[in-house]
Amino acid sequence: MVSGSHLLDVGILFVATGVIWVGSGWLETASEKLSEYYGLPPVVQGSIVAAVGSSFPELATVVFAALLTGSLGLGVGAIVGSAIFNILVIPALAGIVTDDEIEANRTLVYKEAQFYMLAVSALLITFAMGVIYFPDTSVDYLAGTVTRPLALVPVGLYGLYLFIQVQDTADHEVDPEAGAGVAVGRQWAFLVAGLVLILASVHQLVEAVEALGLAFGVPEFVMGVTVAAGATSLPDALVSVRAARDDRGVASVANVLGSNTFDLLVAIPVGVLVLGQASFNFAMAVPMFGVLTLATILLFTALRTDLELSTAESVALLGAYVLFVGWVVLETASTVVDYLPNHG
Repeated sequence: MVSGSHLLDVGILFVATGVIWVGSGWLETASEKLSEYYGLPPVVQGSIVAAVGSSFPELATVVFAALLTGSLGLGVGAIVGSAIFNILVIPALAGIVTDDEIEANRTLVYKEAQFYMLAVSALLITFAMGVIYFPDTSVDYLAGTVTRPLALVPVGLYGLYLFIQVQDTADHEVDPEAGAGVAVGRQWAFLVAGLVLILASVHQLVEAVEALGLAFGVPEFVMGVTVAAGATSLPDALVSVRAARDDRGVASVANVLGSNTFDLLVAIPVGVLVLGQASFNFAMAVPMFGVLTLATILLFTALRTDLELSTAESVALLGAYVLFVGWVVLETASTVVDYLPNHG
C-alpha cells in the first residue's frame, strides 16, 4: 500500500532529477565554453571535459550512497545501469532526433570504444580479484571485498587513458579564433554553481531511492540500475543530443564512451576509497556486466558499419534497452525469471 511518505519520496525523486538536469546544464555549458577557450580538441572535449562533467551525478551518487548507507549497492547499481542507459539509449536518441546519420571516425571507434571495453573488463577483473583473495563469507551468496589497493587498479588505468588523451591534445592545432569572447570568470562561476546544485540534489535523490527500495522490498542494486541510473543519466542525454543536433556526432558519442569510462574506472573506486573497503555481490554484478558488454558490442558494431549510426540502428539500440528494462522488472516482480539472486 502506498502511503503519504512514499508519495513524498516519489515527489523528491522527481524534483531532485529536475534540479540535477538544471545543474548539469550549467556544468556542461560552462565546460564546453571553457574547453573552447583553452583550445582542447573535440574528442577530448567529449571524452574528458564533458564526460567528467556529465558523470558528476553518478560520482556524487556513489559517494553519498557510501556515506549514507555504508554500502555501494545503490551506487554501483546506478553506475552499471547508467552505463547501459548511456550505451543504448543516448546514441539512439541522438540518432532519432537528428535528420542525418550520426557520423563517427576511426579514432572514436578504435580508441574510445575499445578502451571503454577494456575499462569494463578491468573493473570486472577487480571484482573477481576481490572474490578470490578477499571472499565475503558473512553472506549466503557469492561476494568479495574490494580493498583500497584493489580500487587503485582501475584508477591507474584511467591515468593511462588521460595520458593518451594528453598526447592527442599535444598534436592538436588550436584555432586562434576559438573561444573568442568567452567570459572565463562567468563560466567558472556557472561550473561551480552547477556542481553545488548537483551535490545537493543527489543527496536527496539517494535518500529517496533508498527509502522507496526498502518500502517495496526492491534490492539496492536493482533500484540503482533502474531508477537512480535513469535520473543520473539525464545530463549525459542532454549533452549528447545537443551535440548531435549541432552536427557534432563525434563529440556526441565520445561523451557517452568517456562518461562510462570515468564512471567505471573512477566513480566506483572512489566509493571504495571513501569506505576503506566494500563488499560486492559478485553473483549479481556478473550478469549486469554481461549485459553491459553485449550493449557495448552492439554499439561498437553499429558505429563500425560505414562509420555512422543510422536511424534503423538507433531504433535497434533503443529496443535493446527496452528488453533490458523488461528483464529487470520480471526479475524483481515475478518468480518466472530468476537469473539474479534476490539480495541487495
